[in-house]
Amino acid sequence: MPERDLPVVVVMGVSGSGKSTVGRAVAAELGVEYAEGDDFHPEANIAKMAAGIPLDDDDRWPWLDAVAAWMAERGERGGVITCSALKRAYRDRLRAAAPTAFFLHLTAPREELAHRMTGRTGHFMPSSLLDSQLAALEPLSDDERGTAVDATEDPAELARETAAALHG
Repeated sequence: MPERDLPVVVVMGVSGSGKSTVGRAVAAELGVEYAEGDDFHPEANIAKMAAGIPLDDDDRWPWLDAVAAWMAERGERGGVITCSALKRAYRDRLRAAAPTAFFLHLTAPREELAHRMTGRTGHFMPSSLLDSQLAALEPLSDDERGTAVDATEDPAELARETAAALHG
């Protein structure tokens, strides 16, 4: 259990940014529960993405509501969940369930993201959807609680920096 109240950390970014790797590292560093946001997708969403068809907002709302419910259940004991959270409206919906949420936005050059996506196996998201995700991405605004970090940095170091920032 954490020593003090912690927010839920949403590790966000486009596919290939390293959300799962960094998310697990942040959860371990903070000593809190980790959840893979992709596990909350309905089968129809996974099938659509696997077929190379980008999700639209109507596809995303039920998924975001499931992610938000997980976040709300964590209360102030904290947790880490991955979620692309590409648009401000999506993050606002998540924040409605967990007002103290902290967004850790992983960024990387397009070439690096494409390289990572083509090199991984067993994931439903094809690299052909990268450009649609980049087009939809709205970076964090100054009034949003969170930070953008370079996803090409060492995940363990990113986890330490995130934990230090959250512990104040």
